[in-house]
Amino acid sequence: MKKPFIFITNDDGVNAKGLAHLIEAARPHGRILVIAPETSQSGMSHAITIASPLFLRSVRKEPDLEIYACTGTPVDCVKMAFDHLLKGKKVDLVVSGINHGTNSAISVLYSGTMGAAIEGSFYGVPSIGFSLLDFLPDADFEAATIHASQMIGQILEKPIELPLCLNVNIPIGRPEEIKGVRVCRQSKGYWKEEFYCRKDPRGRDYYWLTGNFQNDEPDAPDTDEWALKHGYISVVPIQVDMTDYRQIDPLKQRLGHRE
Repeated sequence: MKKPFIFITNDDGVNAKGLAHLIEAARPHGRILVIAPETSQSGMSHAITIASPLFLRSVRKEPDLEIYACTGTPVDCVKMAFDHLLKGKKVDLVVSGINHGTNSAISVLYSGTMGAAIEGSFYGVPSIGFSLLDFLPDADFEAATIHASQMIGQILEKPIELPLCLNVNIPIGRPEEIKGVRVCRQSKGYWKEEFYCRKDPRGRDYYWLTGNFQNDEPDAPDTDEWALKHGYISVVPIQVDMTDYRQIDPLKQRLGHRE
């Protein structure tokens, strides 16, 4: 039997530590193609490049592993794989990450890591985005690598209903400190943001965006934020249908909808 074929990307860039650990996690499970951004593309969500050309650079080739760098966004990398390099070849799994920093709760909407995973699911392939809560460049990825490898094996093991896209967040801790996995829902909350204003050497104002996540339901045990706070890996199945079905019937009445 042929080994499963796994496509890998990220948003922290081709040289990111988290990407190296995700490759390590996936290698026992199949053949791998990696296309990752040349530079960090954090916060790019589902952005694509349409006003400038893309460049693709071969980084490394060895048996069962090819790595490329792309000048575009994480979603560009997925499109480059499926619509150019692979040209209709069967892909068994798309994995994105391992991101430096959380993508839980509403952060899933901003995340380039998850933008790439969602894009992979558009091609009818099960997709997983992995994130570690540690933002530091020297973050300890050992536990994340172990659990990512286990989850990759579990998803590849048997056919699964599609589309499937998982947002997986891993708390900080040594492998023995992780309490387990909880399949849960996205926590309700928002980012309370602030711009710090500074002056450049020419006296012009410039701004740095910062902020803190405000959890609207910190005590809800079925949410990703609760799981992470209590030492569990959170797994949230996500979808792209953003229709608010609760509003359809009330709006039909208010706006004079006609069949």
